[in-house]
Amino acid sequence: MEMAEYDDIGQRSRNLNFFTFLVLLAQVTGLTSVILVAVWMGEYRGGFAWQENPGIEFNYHPLFMTLGFIFIYSDAILVYRVFRNEKKVYIKLLHAGMHMLALIFIAVALKATFDSHNLKHPPVANLYTLHSWIGLATVILFCCQWLFGFISFLFPKLSDRGRRAALPVHVFFGLAIFGMAVAAALTGTVEKTLFSILPTYAERGPEANIINLFGVSLVLHALLVFFIVTHPDYKRPQEDEDIGTRLIK
Repeated sequence: MEMAEYDDIGQRSRNLNFFTFLVLLAQVTGLTSVILVAVWMGEYRGGFAWQENPGIEFNYHPLFMTLGFIFIYSDAILVYRVFRNEKKVYIKLLHAGMHMLALIFIAVALKATFDSHNLKHPPVANLYTLHSWIGLATVILFCCQWLFGFISFLFPKLSDRGRRAALPVHVFFGLAIFGMAVAAALTGTVEKTLFSILPTYAERGPEANIINLFGVSLVLHALLVFFIVTHPDYKRPQEDEDIGTRLIK
């Protein structure tokens, strides 16, 4: 083996060591976001309840949206990088299953926010803020993306040529929808802050600091996920192995 090949292997090994660090850091920032929003809603916004108390039923909305739409969804995106040497069919099933789990949390979060508006006396209007528009568009695109991916890559599956054409579209919208979810979370955070603690926000009390740290953790998490997914050294060794298997037959 030539010296250049040894150097190339060593460089890839160093890159993958840094990759592991980045993935762990992404988990830390994602979990931090979930913990911070749980503390915010649980300690400063009255805790959690269901329909018997619509005023605080809303608190499930930011918690479950962060858990499902930010943390679980981002991990579903990262599985293709983390399990880089596993059979792709298993990763596809894991990817689709994690999306379904995220969708369950998203659905409960949506019910919580609609209940908190509709069950109040008098009821509060729905879907009138920028946050709600971005959020609804993100949920609709997420569902379409999941259905498109399932039909294209799992069952009944497109042809080899169709999957090859669909893959970059699927990857792009996966990242775009994740970016929209983060944007929805940030606008929702600002909206909740304006509605809840605007008069005392400038005093930089504990709740204000938690809100700000929550927003920072969301941004850091998103940057890490985008970097990991788009970095060429972190792609699977054979990005489209299920298409390539036809060459072996």
